[in-house]
Amino acid sequence: MVFRLSVALLGALVLAGVLAPDAFGHWSGRLQASTLAGAGWLYLVIVFAALVFLGALAFGRTGALRIGGDDAEPQFSRGSWFAMLFSAGMGIGLVFWGAAEPLSHYHTPPEGLAPDSFSAARAAMRYTFFHWGLHPWAVYGLIGLAMAWFQYNRHSRGLISDLLSPLIGRHAHGAFGHLVDVLAVVATAIGVATTLGFGAAQIGAGLGHVAGVPSGLATQLAVIAVAFVLYMLSTLSGLDRGIKWLSNFNLGVALLLLALVVALGPTAFVFETLTTTLGGYLNELPAMSLRMSPFSQSAWVGEWTIFYWAWWIAWAPFVGAFFARISYGRTVREFVLGVVCGPALVSFLWFSGFGGSALFQQIIGHHDLLPVLERGYEYVLFAVLEPLPFAPALAWLAIVLLLSFFVTSADSATLTLASMSSPTAADPPLRRKLVWGVLQAGIAVALLGAGGLDALQAVVIVAALPFALLLAAVMPALYRVLAQDLAEHDRLARELHRAELRWLAQERDRGAPRPEGEGGPSR
Repeated sequence: MVFRLSVALLGALVLAGVLAPDAFGHWSGRLQASTLAGAGWLYLVIVFAALVFLGALAFGRTGALRIGGDDAEPQFSRGSWFAMLFSAGMGIGLVFWGAAEPLSHYHTPPEGLAPDSFSAARAAMRYTFFHWGLHPWAVYGLIGLAMAWFQYNRHSRGLISDLLSPLIGRHAHGAFGHLVDVLAVVATAIGVATTLGFGAAQIGAGLGHVAGVPSGLATQLAVIAVAFVLYMLSTLSGLDRGIKWLSNFNLGVALLLLALVVALGPTAFVFETLTTTLGGYLNELPAMSLRMSPFSQSAWVGEWTIFYWAWWIAWAPFVGAFFARISYGRTVREFVLGVVCGPALVSFLWFSGFGGSALFQQIIGHHDLLPVLERGYEYVLFAVLEPLPFAPALAWLAIVLLLSFFVTSADSATLTLASMSSPTAADPPLRRKLVWGVLQAGIAVALLGAGGLDALQAVVIVAALPFALLLAAVMPALYRVLAQDLAEHDRLARELHRAELRWLAQERDRGAPRPEGEGGPSR
């Protein structure tokens, strides 16, 4: 039922975007504006609460509990696990926004700061860290930990609706549960397809920059066609081969590109930017987490922070389900630190390298990037690479990284969508993976052809509102089951301790010699 309803609803949305793009864009834009205006504060509160909640779980007594039980062994090494976390959670977005977002905030700063000023530059980096740091990974981590725990420790079906069972009981398996699962699948498919459209646009811009290829619709469709073949081959080969190998490749290429940009660019400036921004970010984290602008007419918070929070929430079912699938055998503490802190640190390094280089060129290097910014965000990265030594090679490396992140985002989404629309927690059949792979490519192609990406983005923002409420409900539900399992763990530990004491007493009664160091004859 979830599979059929999801496919039908996605088909209707795509048809609306293709056949009546103006009306579809108008109404979706109005819904988005109403959602951001009326519920923006709710996004801020819930995302901040998720971060605090995960910290309490990780550093409390629940941190020692293990996904899958005490004897569970991780399926992947820490390196491969982290690479898959990073590739599925942020990959292509970091490349797209790495240089463009700090430059945009510098030119149009928050907090009423003067545009194109030193204070605007500091705030630009700080808010970029904020948008890509701990908070988005906390959203992913909350859903991922809940899905992993319910699937592996409570033997549930691996569906989003199962997370509500401690609160609503049998209704999680009824019509309400089906509705939750359908909304999760639809939001995930639209979010992934929209991101694939952005990725295709930036790859097209890069090919135009380095090879003179026209960066129009035909090039973007060709990119999607090539990526479709690659991500279906990766998906059909399974987690242990294609997805894991590509994720490791992604992380290696990303670190290589970052190292080259830092080494060939303003190295000292980049590291000074990192340390200064990290200090400001940690110092002002609570204030930024809850900052709205009720006493001014500025729409900056709604256009950036609340938009991002809604975007991460809309992506949480997909990314959380994928994280759950690859995190068997990890403790709660290891999961939280690996999902929230590790990728956030890599994001800080990335934005310091690319965002710091962009601001250096704009402020100190006299390389005016603002006309490129006005042309489109997808062109900024290649403009920043242009003054560096070996610029063509760096641009080609960036294109390879974009394509690789494109493929890993799509293949992990294909696997997750097939799992989320299946009635059991078993590995979904190949036919269902193929259906979702084709649907993702088809949605991206249809939206690019109809110019409907902006409208579908608005749909994702609206769809995030019920999932924000879902996040709020997942926290008490997860705490309830973790507390129950912790109590059971303590009970079993006490029983084992009593059994050991009884055994020792029996051995003493039999006159068995006690070993060295335990009060034996040597004492």
